[in-house]
Amino acid sequence: MNKNQALLVVDVQNDFCKAGALAVPEGEKVVPVLNKYIDYFSGQGLSVFFSRDWHPKETKHFKKYGGLWPAHCVQQTWGAEFHPDLKVPKESLVVSKGMSPQKDAYSDFEAYDAKGREFAKVLEERGIKELFVGGLATDYCVKFSVLDALRLGWGVTLLTDAMKGVNLKPDDSQRSIEEMVSRGAKKISFLELPQCPATP
Repeated sequence: MNKNQALLVVDVQNDFCKAGALAVPEGEKVVPVLNKYIDYFSGQGLSVFFSRDWHPKETKHFKKYGGLWPAHCVQQTWGAEFHPDLKVPKESLVVSKGMSPQKDAYSDFEAYDAKGREFAKVLEERGIKELFVGGLATDYCVKFSVLDALRLGWGVTLLTDAMKGVNLKPDDSQRSIEEMVSRGAKKISFLELPQCPATP
């Protein structure tokens, strides 16, 4: 691993986990696996990024206003908070998306940090060349983020043991993984990481 590689944890928020407004089936099961990746990357001094949906109360993203989804991850609510068991190191950078009431914004490349910088700009400033991506959901925000990253020239490695999908159709997640790989993404699981630290 090297300083040009970083971890991206996508949208592991309460509303996408058990008891949430838009729970991904078994979404909370990614948390302990992602925590291992977070420890691994942080332990090597590598960048760790967390993305979140950060919607206004009224947005065309929600079914009530013409969108596909029930209201979820509304700013400053419990549902928008990261899962309580997810490790978020103090030095990590959080980027937020979906703030515009006019856009769905599935991709992290439509996200901004607290200073208003685009996620792509943050990556460029840190010299990041490759993202290791896990989180929720495989067939939506993970997929759109990965496809944008590949399109814009970043390398991507999928953390196949640390993502779950919505699966409105039963094979949506698998088809999404196949699409991401066909565009150039690689796949890995935790035990395949180089110099993998001992696991409990």
